[in-house]
Amino acid sequence: MILGMSTSTFTLVHVVLSLVGIFAGLVVVFGMFGSKKLDGWTALFLATTVLTSVTGFFFPFDKILPSHIVGIISLVVLALAILALYALHLAGPWRWIYVVSAVLALYLNVFVGVAQAFQKLPFLASLAPTQSEPPFLIAQAVVLVIFVGLGIAAVRAFHPPADAPASIVV
Repeated sequence: MILGMSTSTFTLVHVVLSLVGIFAGLVVVFGMFGSKKLDGWTALFLATTVLTSVTGFFFPFDKILPSHIVGIISLVVLALAILALYALHLAGPWRWIYVVSAVLALYLNVFVGVAQAFQKLPFLASLAPTQSEPPFLIAQAVVLVIFVGLGIAAVRAFHPPADAPASIVV
């Protein structure tokens, strides 16, 4: 039992949060290309991505795992994105800090998703049983290159109007 749920139910909640975060994050990043803040989508992305990272710490563990390190990094990056957007309203360098933080948070969520896919899906697990084989490394390298490109493009394109600070959607 985790937070009153069976482990399988809690795992499902964690996975659904992650998938919603990834989908919403993609909407947000593609919105950046048109200098759109997309307040509702952004709030959904940030909230579900924070919850994904936080819920990852509730699974039973005996030692710090790589997933915990990724979760800590993700929470720090998300804190920067939230600070830049909601407290500092993307002023000055906080615009690009927000963009980089948001794209990096999305990348980390996708990175973990790819790792989980190689662990849980039999076809992928057979290609890279220890996650050190070329198919896994190539998949992660491709994801990294895609997100570096998305990040660079988003930093260049995202220039929302200064008179329209983001609001927290409740």
